[in-house]
Amino acid sequence: MPSPITPELVYHLTAVADPSLSSPGSLLAFTRSSVDRATMEHRSSIAVMGMPAQEVRPLTEGPHDTSARFAPDESAVAFLREDSDERRQLWLTAAAGGEPRQLTEVPGGLRQFAWSPDGSWLAFTADVDPDRPPVGHDPKIDPRVRVVTRIKYRADTLGWRGDAHTHVFIVSVAGGEPVQLTDGDWDDLGPSWSPDGQSIAFISHRREDRDFVPYSEAYVVPVSGGEPERWSDELSEVASIAWSPDGRRLAVVGSDDDAMSATWQGGLFVLARGRSPRRLTGDEIKLAAGIPPTVPAPEVRWTEDDRILSMGDVRGESFLFEVHAETGAARRIGQGGAQYQSVAIDAAGRSAVVLAATPSSAGDLHLVDIADSTDTQLTAYNGEYFDEHPTAKLEKYIITRGGMDIECRLLFPPEFDTSRKHPLVVDIHGGPHGAFYDAFNATQQVLATSGYLVLLVNPRGSSTYGGGFAKAVLSDWGGEDYRDIMAAVDEVCSRPYVDADRLGVHGYSYGGFMTSWIVGHETRFRAAVAGAPCINLVSMYGTSDIGVSFGERQWGGTRIEAAEAFRERSPLTYADKVQTPLLLLHGEADVRCPIEQSEQFFVALRRLDKTVEFVRFPDCSHAFLRMGHPRMREEYLGRTLDWFDRWLKRPAGG
Repeated sequence: MPSPITPELVYHLTAVADPSLSSPGSLLAFTRSSVDRATMEHRSSIAVMGMPAQEVRPLTEGPHDTSARFAPDESAVAFLREDSDERRQLWLTAAAGGEPRQLTEVPGGLRQFAWSPDGSWLAFTADVDPDRPPVGHDPKIDPRVRVVTRIKYRADTLGWRGDAHTHVFIVSVAGGEPVQLTDGDWDDLGPSWSPDGQSIAFISHRREDRDFVPYSEAYVVPVSGGEPERWSDELSEVASIAWSPDGRRLAVVGSDDDAMSATWQGGLFVLARGRSPRRLTGDEIKLAAGIPPTVPAPEVRWTEDDRILSMGDVRGESFLFEVHAETGAARRIGQGGAQYQSVAIDAAGRSAVVLAATPSSAGDLHLVDIADSTDTQLTAYNGEYFDEHPTAKLEKYIITRGGMDIECRLLFPPEFDTSRKHPLVVDIHGGPHGAFYDAFNATQQVLATSGYLVLLVNPRGSSTYGGGFAKAVLSDWGGEDYRDIMAAVDEVCSRPYVDADRLGVHGYSYGGFMTSWIVGHETRFRAAVAGAPCINLVSMYGTSDIGVSFGERQWGGTRIEAAEAFRERSPLTYADKVQTPLLLLHGEADVRCPIEQSEQFFVALRRLDKTVEFVRFPDCSHAFLRMGHPRMREEYLGRTLDWFDRWLKRPAGG
C-alpha cells in the first residue's frame, strides 16, 4: 500500500547535480550525493555516462567531490574536492578513470573554475584575506578581535568576510603556484575564457557605492595581466557571461533597470567594447542567473552559427531558450512542467543536459535535443522510493485580482476523496521575488501526502511573470501581495472539499514574513509556521547581510528616510492582534534573516500570552533547508507537520 512522504526522505533520496558535457557531447559527468545515516554526512562523488544514455560508471570515490568539468579535448576532468580542513580544492583525473591529482592548495579554498580553450590552464575564483590567521593558529591561546570597516563584512552561508574579497586566479594544469589576475576592495566572480585564451571576462562589484548596493559589472582582463576593462556600461547588474565565437562580444544575463535585479527577472544582452548593451530577450522571459555568490549562474552557450542558448523561466515553468544573436528571435525548447536547476550544453549547441525537478521527481538529468525539442530522461535514482511514496497531484489555475492574473497551484493527497472536507495549508514562497514552479518541494509533499491540501500562490512580486509584476511588491510588502494570497484562499475555500475551519499557513524567509503578517491581520487560520521570518524591518536593516543593499530597494529607502514605512510594514507592530498558534523555526547561523527576528517576535507574543513556540537550529544558515545538516532538515519537516497535525487534524470544536 502506498505510504506518505515523511521527513525521513532526506535519508532516502539520491541527489544528482552539476551536469557537464564534453565538447562533442559524447560524455556526461555529474555529481551523485546522498546522506550516510550512520555518520550523518553528505557524501558525493563524480560519475560519467556515455551519451546518449549509456551505462554509468564511477569516476571518483568522494567522499566530497563536486562540480566536474571536462577538458576541451575531453581527455581529463577537473573537479572540486574538500581537503582535511573542508576547503574545496581543484583536482584533475583522466576521463577514462585513474588516480586523481590535486592541483591547488588555496588557503581558503576556491569556488568557480573554468578551462582555458587549449586545456593547459584553469581559471578560478578564491578569497584573498589580509587577516587570515596563520596555519596552526589556536584561537584558545591567541584569541583575536574582529574589526569591521564596511557594511558587507559577512554573508549568509559564507559567514565572516571581514576584509576578504574574491578574486580571479589562473593555474597551469602542469602544476605550480596559481597566478592572481585581479585584486582590490571588491569581489570578482564567474571567470570565462575568451576563445583565443588571451583574456578572461568576469563579473565584478567595483562601483564606488558597492558597500550599499547590489549592482555588478562585466569586465575583461588580459591573461598576461593588466588593468581590467569594463564592458557593461549602462547595465545595473550582470549575473553570467559567455563569449561570442569571434571573441569580440559577450552575452550576459543582466538588468538595465536599477530597481530590478538580474536574479529576479534578468534578460539576455550582447556587449561589445565601447558600445551600448543590446537587449535580445523580452520581459516575459526570466533568464537563469543563479544566486551569487553561493549558487553560480548556469551555463550560457554562444555557438558558431550565432545562436545563444540559456536556461530560462516563464510563469513558473523552465525551458531552454535559443536566441539569435543578431535578430533576437527566440525559440522555446522543452515541454515545460518542470523547474530546471542547471544545464550543460555541447560546443555545437546540438544537445543539452538539464537537471529538472518535476511534481513527481526531486530532480533527474534529462537529455534535450535542441533541434527537435525532444526530452529523454537519463537518471531515475529515486524511482523506487516514489513508487512506494507517490507524490501529490497538481492542479494549476488562475484568479484575476486588480487587473492582474494570479497563478495558483493546488496539491492534492494521492488518495484524495472529493466526498469529504480536507484541511488546507497555504504555503508562501520566499524572495519576495521567488516563485512556485511545477516542481517537487519537500515541505509541500510531506504535508500533501499526509492528507493536507496545499495551496501555492504566486502573488505580485513573484518572478517569471514579467518585470512589472515582479516590481509591484516594491515598497508594498504585506500590501497587494497579501491581498492576492487572501483572494486565492477565498477562492479555494469555496470548493466543497475544503474545510475552511481548518486552515494553516506556512512560509520561509519572505514567506515567513508573510506568514507573520497574515496572523497579525487575519484570524481565519488555526495554525501557522514561520520559518526564518523577517518581522522587524528596523532591526533587519542593521543586522541582515543584505539589510541595506536589498532593503533600501524593497522598503522604500534608508531607515531614516522610510522610518514610518519600516514600522508600518513590520509584522512585529501587529503582535497584539495575533490569535493563531504560531511555530517559529530559525537557524542560529542565519545572517540573511538573523535569528534576532524570531527572538523579538517570540518575546513579544509570549509576553502577550499568545500561543507560540520557538525552535532554534544550531549552526544552520538561511540556506540550511537546501544544504544543511540532514538531521536539521528532518527536524524542520517533522516539526512543521506535527504542528499542523496538532491544530488542524481534528475538526473545529473537536
